[in-house]
Amino acid sequence: MKQPETKLTAGIVTPSWRRIAATAVVPICLAMAPLAHAEPTNFKVDDEHFSMVFEIMHIGYAPVMGMFREIEGEFVYDEENRELSSGKLIFKSDSVFTNHKKRDEHVTNKDFLDSSKHSDIVFTVTDFNTTGDNTGQVTGDLAMLGQTNPVVLNVTLNKSAVYPFGHEEYTLGISAETSLKRSEWGMTYGLDGDMVGDEVTLRFGFEAIKQ
Repeated sequence: MKQPETKLTAGIVTPSWRRIAATAVVPICLAMAPLAHAEPTNFKVDDEHFSMVFEIMHIGYAPVMGMFREIEGEFVYDEENRELSSGKLIFKSDSVFTNHKKRDEHVTNKDFLDSSKHSDIVFTVTDFNTTGDNTGQVTGDLAMLGQTNPVVLNVTLNKSAVYPFGHEEYTLGISAETSLKRSEWGMTYGLDGDMVGDEVTLRFGFEAIKQ
C-alpha cells in the first residue's frame, strides 16, 4: 500500500534539517575564524578644533594667559590596545596671542621665543603609558629655542566616534595638560625679582581625524 504522506513529510522535513544544520555550522565557523584586531591608525590634528593655552605668573599678581593660533600635528594610535606608537605637534612660535599687541611682540622677540631664529616649537612623542580606562601619560621631547628636554603630558580621551556632521569621519577628542620650567630651555628673562614666573602651565584640547 502506498504511503504518500511519508514522502510528503520527508519532502518537508529534509530541508528543515538542512537549515538547522546550516544554522549550527555558521557559529562554529565563526568561532574557528581568526578574530579581527585593530591596527595602529594615523590621526591628524584638526587645526580648526585645537586650543593650547599657557599660563605664566606676572610679578606675583596674576597669571598672564595666552595661546598659539597656528599648529599642526599627527600621531599613530591603536585604540583597541591603547598604544600610542608615535606622534608630533608643531606650534608656530610667532602665532602667540595674549590679547595685547605689544606683549605679543615682546614674547616673540629674543627675550622669550626668539621667533625670527626659532620658528617652530616641536613636541615629539617618545613613550605612552595608560593610567585608566580613558587616561594616560604621554612622554615626549619638547624642542624650543634650540634645546630639547623631556615633558610628560597627562592625557584624557574624551570621546571617540564618527563625527555627527561636517567631515563625518571617525574622530578622537582629547584633553591634555602639563607644566614646565621655561628656564630649562634657556628662557631666563624676567626671572630676577620674579617679574615673570619660571613655571608655565600648558593645557590642550583638540580633535584628531582618522586618516
